Amino acid sequence: MAIKLHKGDLPQGIEFGTSVAIDTETLGLVPRRDKLCLVQLSAGDGNAHLVQLDRSSYDAPNLKALLTNPAITKIFHFARFDVAVIRYYLGVDVAPVYCTKIASKLTRTYTDRHGLKDLIRELLGIELNKQQQSSDWGAHMLSDAQKQYAAQDVIYLHELKARLDQMLIREGRDVVAESCFKFVPARAALDLAGWTEEDIFAH
Repeated sequence: MAIKLHKGDLPQGIEFGTSVAIDTETLGLVPRRDKLCLVQLSAGDGNAHLVQLDRSSYDAPNLKALLTNPAITKIFHFARFDVAVIRYYLGVDVAPVYCTKIASKLTRTYTDRHGLKDLIRELLGIELNKQQQSSDWGAHMLSDAQKQYAAQDVIYLHELKARLDQMLIREGRDVVAESCFKFVPARAALDLAGWTEEDIFAH
């Protein structure tokens, strides 16, 4: 696995094909409070590109162009959070979206364990190391352990999507899954507007 760290923006000329796996690292789990520090990307080739953002400007035109490219599907795990934090700090709406956590909840109804580590262990037979999950992503210099952790969160998403797609089709839930994926940007907008916990569809 090759890990490339880019400062400020994604360089031009990197090809991701028709889909790119994406994750984010922030200073916490409250988008309006905890700044976006890092965006990780993978073309599904076993390599990862880490974009360490300039948190004073968030001026990353190449990254923003990729995130909004309608010809490229963006694969996330728990897209709801990542799409919200990208919208808040980078000012763009990510689309189209695929979320492995939504796909898991629609197919793996035999369990309530839908975390990325659980999914990758069961479906791919790989054990992830999550020791760096809670660390200072705002540090000027990221450690090798942080880079490794950030990369592993995206390099398996393409393979995971392929397995989950098979399960969605098998269970006849691929169409409803697509509808859920399309709703993610709206769900993220609701979170940012203050409707984080309230179910607007409830009676």
